[in-house]
Amino acid sequence: MQAGSPSGISQALAQFIAHCHWEDIPEAIRHEARRSLLNYFAVALAGALDPTLDIAVATYGRFAASRQASLVGRPERFDMLNAAALNAMSANVYDFDDTHHPTIIHPTAPVAPALFALAQAQRMSGAELLLAFVLGVETECRLGNAVSPGHYARGWHITSTCGVFGAAMAAGKHLALPSGQLVWALGSAASQAGGLVETLGTMAKSVGVGNAARNGLLAALLAQQGFDGPAAPLEGARGFLRVTADQPDLSTVTQGLGEHWQLAANTYKPYPCGVVLNPVIDACLALAADPRLRQAGPAGIERITLTGHPLLRQRTDRPAVATGRESQVSAQHAVAVALARGRAGLAEFSDSAVRDPALCELGAKVAVREAEGYSVDAVQVRIDLRGGMQLQHSVEAARGSAARPLSDSDLEQKLRELGGAARPGWNAAPLIDALWRLEDAPDAAQVMALAA
Repeated sequence: MQAGSPSGISQALAQFIAHCHWEDIPEAIRHEARRSLLNYFAVALAGALDPTLDIAVATYGRFAASRQASLVGRPERFDMLNAAALNAMSANVYDFDDTHHPTIIHPTAPVAPALFALAQAQRMSGAELLLAFVLGVETECRLGNAVSPGHYARGWHITSTCGVFGAAMAAGKHLALPSGQLVWALGSAASQAGGLVETLGTMAKSVGVGNAARNGLLAALLAQQGFDGPAAPLEGARGFLRVTADQPDLSTVTQGLGEHWQLAANTYKPYPCGVVLNPVIDACLALAADPRLRQAGPAGIERITLTGHPLLRQRTDRPAVATGRESQVSAQHAVAVALARGRAGLAEFSDSAVRDPALCELGAKVAVREAEGYSVDAVQVRIDLRGGMQLQHSVEAARGSAARPLSDSDLEQKLRELGGAARPGWNAAPLIDALWRLEDAPDAAQVMALAA
């Protein structure tokens, strides 16, 4: 069946997933999978203690069906569906997780938690988990390519909407579903795809990300039991791609399958905020070290102008934010905190930082402009000082982008810092070692034992 026929794309994708083997995965992609999981546990350990998780754990706990699976960074145990949801929330709550370009999907948060929950319910080797993970990411990012950029621009939260398909195919691969049942799982995933950009900066965003992991896993389990679905859930006349995008590029779903891997386009953030703010922070940290700005001080700044990709203005032009969560997607706050404090870690995107009057005053001087020709990794920051002097710094590729990726040692350090932030004396070495050696592990669930 041809991928371009009315029911060909869903079938072709399912057949690829069903027949792909670990030996088919290039070593560079295997390594990127391990890097993605290293970053996943770093951000999930940090997010596990956020109030969002406290509320969600208490509420979901009222409906937990069993205690099969553990939570990253917490002592509670849950059934695998709710554990998948909660661990996905933890990974994405601080907007510190990985980012696929050009879709801006955070690919690991929906997929890894579903697999680790499943691994605790039924034995899965490290290589089996890694293969399923690679294929889950491949699925969600290819669907993201097909609906971008209109999907996100219309207000769909693409990590949630596409992530449910990644979780479904990852779980389906481990369950050894044949291609027909994988198509059914795509159908159940499609009927549960949801999430809105309007929720960014609030706890409600985490519901969509959690549901992507939970509902994707559920879709695979239903298909395993014979729960059927449409023949063309992706490309059908009322399928996911055509409903959620005006002009989906259907060819990107299957073109080059097994040759061009989406994990090769995965990147990792150095700062806990929306990815379009990374170049802004890079530029502002550079300007903060300028002796002329130090001499002028915040009072000497008349205005600050950011020029960048349209998404910078559309998603982060948010003055006067009220919470740390909102500050993660506020250009005004990011600029103020980077210039005034010379750093941009979790403490700088907290409720207490948002309440700092000096930061509020400085942020009020920020204006955001969009211009053609800028990538999401680039920006120009211009500071007009009283008296007429101008300071300017441009970033063509932000730290953490594909052009300037975080190294393996950077990711290890990120895990140490985020995992140990609220856990004095915690030793990250066993978890780091287990993740690098995961391919050879007979039981992938042992990683969760180290992270719980």
